[in-house]
Amino acid sequence: MAALALVGLVLLLLVLRQNLVVILFAVGAYIHLVWGQGRLEYMVEDMWNGADKEILLAIPLFILAGAVMTRGAIAARLVRILIALSSPIPGGLAVATFLSCAVFAAISGSSPVTMLAVGTIMYPALLKNGYDKKFALGAVCSGGTLGIIIPPSIPMIIYGIVTETSVTELFIAGVMPGLLLTLLLAIYAFWANREKPAQPFDIGEILAALRHGGWAMMMPVILLGGIYSGYFTATESAAVSLAYSLLVEIFIHKELKIRDFATISIETVKMLGSLFPVLAIALSLNLLLAAERVPNMLVEWLTQRIESAWTFLLGVNLLLLIVGCFMDVSSAILIVAPLLLPVAVAYGIDPVHFGIIMVVNLEIGFLTPPVGINLIVAMSAFKENFGLICRSVLPFILILMLGLALITAFPQISMYLVR
Repeated sequence: MAALALVGLVLLLLVLRQNLVVILFAVGAYIHLVWGQGRLEYMVEDMWNGADKEILLAIPLFILAGAVMTRGAIAARLVRILIALSSPIPGGLAVATFLSCAVFAAISGSSPVTMLAVGTIMYPALLKNGYDKKFALGAVCSGGTLGIIIPPSIPMIIYGIVTETSVTELFIAGVMPGLLLTLLLAIYAFWANREKPAQPFDIGEILAALRHGGWAMMMPVILLGGIYSGYFTATESAAVSLAYSLLVEIFIHKELKIRDFATISIETVKMLGSLFPVLAIALSLNLLLAAERVPNMLVEWLTQRIESAWTFLLGVNLLLLIVGCFMDVSSAILIVAPLLLPVAVAYGIDPVHFGIIMVVNLEIGFLTPPVGINLIVAMSAFKENFGLICRSVLPFILILMLGLALITAFPQISMYLVR
């Protein structure tokens, strides 16, 4: 009866069009009162204990660094280098779109930020050079999704926090899957535009682009090198990212003024204001669920009914692809990961590999309506019809699903650099 009342409460709040914070707070309060110790102050205490983690500092720092780089010139200078390098290839501008997204993803940690930083430069350039509008839209939208699989990645940080998995290992594990997805998308870009004439090789332009963007190119080298070598923790890499981006944009590129940082900081705080309450409530629920042995009971129930890890992974992939259509990536990880991970471990699946599978699944959710964030952002940024944008990403979704299948079937793609 209590469970039915909880379902009724959630449905009522959905009908009343309440946001996720209100729904989660109401659900958390109800669970503490009915199945917990009946005292709401324990929920507040759990929220504090759950959120009292140093790794949480990495989230605002990476978001702030991404905002600084998007407002400044780092993105444009990176794009110029990759256009110069790929121009001798047929369809080189299309290939450069995905390479640019991959490189910018290595310093931003966010899908929409990557899409906007690269897309606002590449989308007009693709149209100007005669590329099909539908392809151009699909390319910038799908390229943006690389922002959460190539480290650093904010969803990986969230997964690491709620499942107590090493964020540094998740970052390292994301490198090869990110390169695989970039390669698959770049191959499709080359094949779809193979009739486009290649540009002559211009060593002068390449050298000029490298001089122009040398400081920008050092950012992913410093971050990934520091993380992979173990010299930086995830939180320290976020601080380095912010400090380096400010140094380059204000004092070297001189594209930002010190006073601009205040405006960027306020915008970032507004964004975090919607994320951190959800994170704190979800973490308090995770503590209560663990205390009540809910994940253990779910493990026992599922292992009695599902015989193999492959069957479990197939079901998880289907579930997460559906979840990605209706929930944003952070909310999905906060709610689903603590329940599914114990089951995955029971089937012998490494928590780091499972985290990569989960992030790649939810990466595809950025391109699926009705809640595909990249679709909605692209509609506003590029002033295009939502239906056209949805159709434009269909072939890219299939490519990403192929990548997901390979990453799921071959754990060594994720784990080779970790173990």
